[in-house]
Amino acid sequence: MILIWMIILLLAGGVLCWLAGSKAPALGRWIALLTVTADLLLACWLCWCYHKFPDQSSWFINYQTTWIPSMGVSFHVALDGLGMVLLLLTFFLGILAVACSWNEIKEKTGFYFFNLLWTLAGISGVFVAMDLFLFYFCWEVMLIPMYLLIIIWGDSRRQYAAYKFFLFTQAGSLLMLLSILALYFIHGQQTGQYTFDYFELLRTTISPQAAGWIMAGFMIAFLIKLPMVPFHNWLPDAHSEAPTAGSLLLAGLLLKTGAYGMIRFVLPLFPEAAVSVSWWAMLLGVAGILYGAFLAFSQTDIKRLIAYTSVSHMGFVLLGIFSFSQIAMQGVVMQLLTHGLSTGALFVMAGMLKERLHTRDITRMGGLWTSMPAMGGAAILFTMASSGLPMLGNFIAELFILLGTFNVNVLFSVLGATGLILSALYGLRLLQKVFMGALVVTDPVRDLSMREMVIMAALSICIVALGLYPQPVIDTVHHLSFTLQPLHHE
Repeated sequence: MILIWMIILLLAGGVLCWLAGSKAPALGRWIALLTVTADLLLACWLCWCYHKFPDQSSWFINYQTTWIPSMGVSFHVALDGLGMVLLLLTFFLGILAVACSWNEIKEKTGFYFFNLLWTLAGISGVFVAMDLFLFYFCWEVMLIPMYLLIIIWGDSRRQYAAYKFFLFTQAGSLLMLLSILALYFIHGQQTGQYTFDYFELLRTTISPQAAGWIMAGFMIAFLIKLPMVPFHNWLPDAHSEAPTAGSLLLAGLLLKTGAYGMIRFVLPLFPEAAVSVSWWAMLLGVAGILYGAFLAFSQTDIKRLIAYTSVSHMGFVLLGIFSFSQIAMQGVVMQLLTHGLSTGALFVMAGMLKERLHTRDITRMGGLWTSMPAMGGAAILFTMASSGLPMLGNFIAELFILLGTFNVNVLFSVLGATGLILSALYGLRLLQKVFMGALVVTDPVRDLSMREMVIMAALSICIVALGLYPQPVIDTVHHLSFTLQPLHHE
């Protein structure tokens, strides 16, 4: 039951933060930090216990108990290598989200940390739920507190951004719910057993036409969350208006739930339908890589610039998933991890700059290297990581994806590779405008504090370690290649 306790710990910790924070704001912060740290330690312990598979397709943990038996709903959670990697990322970034909110949030701190922890609880539930009703429930749980984080603690246009985020995501969620119900009834009519259980639904026989329509509901929900062109429109607004921790969770974790949904649900439940749309999905991925990069280059708002880089980098994820290649899938999982770290770090840095300069406009920055050498050094590292330079984690991820795609479609692989050149261009422009050139800011600007230094150091160590030694992650998700074999031969 350890997976359930991890989620309960976050939910209970959130309620405690709310209760304690109303009386002593500092107490709410510490409760939040201790709660997420406890979950990270539990996840590390699980990783240590199960870092090697007994065989190549097993689940570390598979726990099921009845929840609403009359409807065939069970409380079914399970953990494999993919879930393990994403849980570790969730709790690691969760700690950093609490740390970067330490001094930034001054109003309603208890309620703020309540929403932060409940968002993390919903995300954790998405990564371990093996009952489609429970999956949908957790999918909604992570949406509402994130909406509240943006609309209450966001910037000047927070209401517009929050409504847009909610409407886009909710529209996708409703389509996914219709698809889940369709699967539920088709399986029930075939077997006489109405259930939402993932492993039971895998055995459902669906006609090609029905599979295409049901898959479309899942795909649109996951493409909105990823987000992919043309469903990406909510992301720049949500990122630019969200508080720093909100941007970190959006970039580092919420986008990953879309990719996870495709790997976990779309490919295994609808293998033939997924193969039939693979060319179009890869085309969307390439469009996202190039379009996101061009838009990132034209931005002057630092948070919008970083948001469009996410659209570009998530294009690699879609390209890798639908190439149905073992090496590309390993690259996809690396990309989920490394994008969360590098782009999350850039958003944290953008939040620190906004706190000091009271602007997000990069044309009103410049020459900050002289007064902020430590932040400048960190910015260079994470911009290089985001651009896919060797010895950093993103390079391994994007190289694997392009290698896997090259065997399937040379043109898409070449077009995807041009995205790396474009990412270097917008990365260098960001560094030039903010840290190089003539000094624009006349007031004294302080460099990183000790707390901020710890946040940046933790992210830096992780991104370099993944670049130098990615094998543990690749081994942990090796079993995913076995789920792709039947698809690859179609």
